[in-house]
Amino acid sequence: MAAVAAPFDRDLEADFARIERLITEARAGGVRLLALPEACLGGYLSSLDGPAEAPPALDLDGPEIRRLAALAGDLVVTAGYCERAGSGRFNSAVCVTGDGVLGTHRKVHQPLGEGASYGAGDGFAAFDTPVGRIGMMICYDKAFPESARALALDGAEIIVCMSAWPGSRTNQTANLAHDRWKRRFDLFDRARALENQVVWLSANQSGTFGSLRLVGSAKVVDPGGEVLADTGVGAGMAVAELDVARTLEDARRAMGHLRDRRPDTYRVPDLSMAG
Repeated sequence: MAAVAAPFDRDLEADFARIERLITEARAGGVRLLALPEACLGGYLSSLDGPAEAPPALDLDGPEIRRLAALAGDLVVTAGYCERAGSGRFNSAVCVTGDGVLGTHRKVHQPLGEGASYGAGDGFAAFDTPVGRIGMMICYDKAFPESARALALDGAEIIVCMSAWPGSRTNQTANLAHDRWKRRFDLFDRARALENQVVWLSANQSGTFGSLRLVGSAKVVDPGGEVLADTGVGAGMAVAELDVARTLEDARRAMGHLRDRRPDTYRVPDLSMAG
């Protein structure tokens, strides 16, 4: 399996050319599951300060997604795009093989000014694929433990998080490797894998786009929270090989975080009664 860090922009033809090269490289390396970043078809927003130039809106059943599926062929490929649904737009992800669409997700949690450009999704659901049961989320979704937990409880063995995660906008460092938002990105990846004991793929955009410096840092994390492969802040492909079923069995044999939950004790206070 592999997670990609790479730049993408408004030039769809250039984006598809890059995706084709990445799929060719992955296939040559024996990869069966390839995670591409958020908004890799058409690029992300150029700014998070409010309404911004939006990527081209694509239909789930349109020619671009069919083209992506044709490129995927025998691979399972996840990718982010701007989805057109009626008069609305969503920051969405799709999972495809050459046979077509296997699963979809609309980003639920919207940071800063993103809500001015996209509608919000309303849930998380896992789905079956030739490489195992997968759950998807997008970028800021991973800052909320409930997102990954909902997918794990729905049977996700592998969670793919696709991002266009930037570096900090204040107190910027010249070296993105030392950026505080980059550290948060990495912490979320490891924590979500460990607390749910799942295999975690984190794909992210790299380079710059508009006012954003993207932190790259694509990685594969095992159910113990250990990073098996990482691109660092530059472009690249993080590749790891593991038997998912056996890895999950080993991780959950003694300490089963999902098995040992006590939902009856997790009471949420009714804040409407406060004061």
